[in-house]
Amino acid sequence: MDIRHRWERSAGVLVVVALHAAALWGLWTHRLISMPQDVSTLFVNFIAPPSLPKVEPVPKREPPKPRPEERAQPRQLAAEAPLTSPGEIAVPPAPTSVIAAPAESRPAGPVTLGVELSVSCPERTAPNYPLLSRRMNETGTAVLRVELDEQGQVATARVATGSGHARLDDAALTAVKAWRCNPAQRNGQPVRAVALQPFKFVLQGN
Repeated sequence: MDIRHRWERSAGVLVVVALHAAALWGLWTHRLISMPQDVSTLFVNFIAPPSLPKVEPVPKREPPKPRPEERAQPRQLAAEAPLTSPGEIAVPPAPTSVIAAPAESRPAGPVTLGVELSVSCPERTAPNYPLLSRRMNETGTAVLRVELDEQGQVATARVATGSGHARLDDAALTAVKAWRCNPAQRNGQPVRAVALQPFKFVLQGN
């Protein structure tokens, strides 16, 4: 069916073309289409362009060369001495006198008392005998080195000679630190003092 349809369509086109060709031929034969009688030839002349005035090239100007920089000459600074009149004479400044500061008077060392400390201590208490030392029959003599300050108070205290029992030595140190003594004097001024104080621990009935 498809091939037959194509053939029919092609045949129709051919018939239309044949009809148009026949119509053109008939018109041509009966001189219905007029042919041009005169055929004119056209000539084209090229017009030369108008001559332009010659323009002379402008000479190029070279840029001015930079001038060499003038190096500034270093200026020398000269110190000018002040002008003095003939009558003026330069006098050197007088030397300043140095006043030596008085040396600070350093306090001398503590005074060593030639007697026992108890002699100059109105307020003193005897040490307590440790109870354990009594039970163990501990006895002995502890010698303490005591230093007093300017107010007569015990500044330091240490054991110079031990009693042989630490409990007895500690009891002596505790007692002497509570003493109040008269301050020693030097040239009428109170000073520090050092003295030795023995403490003898003896059990009654031995």
